[in-house]
Amino acid sequence: MVRAVLPRIDGPRLSICVTHRENTEKTPGSEIFRAGHPVPDSVGAAGAHRMQEVLASTEPGDRVIALISGGGSALLPAPPPGVTLDDKQALNRLLLASGLDIVAMNLIRQQVSELKGGGMARLAAPAQVTGYILSDVIGDDLRAIASGPTAAPIGTAEEARQLLHDAGLFERLPESIQRHLRRAARVPFPGDTVNHLIGGNRESVLAAAESLRHDYDAHAIETPLTGDVGEAAVSIFRTLRDSAAGDRPRAILWGGETTVRVRGRGLGGRNQELALRLAALADAQPVAAPWTFLSGGTDGRDGPTDAAGAIVDQETLNRIRARGQPPERYLDNNDSNAALRLSDDLLITGATGTNVADVQVLLIGRGP
Repeated sequence: MVRAVLPRIDGPRLSICVTHRENTEKTPGSEIFRAGHPVPDSVGAAGAHRMQEVLASTEPGDRVIALISGGGSALLPAPPPGVTLDDKQALNRLLLASGLDIVAMNLIRQQVSELKGGGMARLAAPAQVTGYILSDVIGDDLRAIASGPTAAPIGTAEEARQLLHDAGLFERLPESIQRHLRRAARVPFPGDTVNHLIGGNRESVLAAAESLRHDYDAHAIETPLTGDVGEAAVSIFRTLRDSAAGDRPRAILWGGETTVRVRGRGLGGRNQELALRLAALADAQPVAAPWTFLSGGTDGRDGPTDAAGAIVDQETLNRIRARGQPPERYLDNNDSNAALRLSDDLLITGATGTNVADVQVLLIGRGP
């Protein structure tokens, strides 16, 4: 996004780019901070501080262009006074393991940040702010994408407290964040900020379906794939089972963002867990046609791993059994990364430089 915009700006300019640490692409003319994701780190905090410093110095004739992609919630940690980076890291870890959807998580994050929930736009005032946004949020709520640095807040501190209480998380938060949420006041949002949605998950899924139509009967599912990863796996398995008797190869595509309630101590991510769960369901109830399933994060990262997701098929569980413990033990421990590494089914792409949520592709060969 930065490389596309910088050549089109005439005159003096200053550019700051905060991306995740695996993204090693060069961006000449921009200050680069390669930060931690999905848990924020000190590099992200330094990038956020530099951004705050520059925004606070803007004048009425200046123009701020904000290029926003999913992932910004972790990449730009700007804790309010009294809250430390360690506290923010603890909050993120709790939220990532909570099973809350992205909108609920980002409502909470906004209330513990100086840049989220419109903070960037407020800090830049009176300069004109224009946001160009790639959405990783299903439904494309601009307030939720990267926790809405140039958009109005999703909710209030009171609503954040209620969400945390309902999830049994509030008392597990650092005391500094509990105190902050109890006393945080509403702040006005500048009304002259303009945001443009320039791409998202749906566009990516439709483009992927179009690219497959020469070789497959390709169909993009309208309903986003959201909610608990176990339920999503069951839904995809039903589609696989019901589509396995066709006389032409089929491609069925989804887009969305599932959630995982972490109960074990293993390593993985929602895409890896989804793929492994589907493979387990198809192993227990085999279908007649050959099939392959991909589930991947479009940023090249799935959870705190080096994988974007996984590509599994009807032999995945047999490969795991041949090299390790029973696959069920890996699922019970949320250890999908280890299981899929054994079966050589991890999808490793490296950083893509963008994020429009997750994409799933199910390929089904001709039935008997």
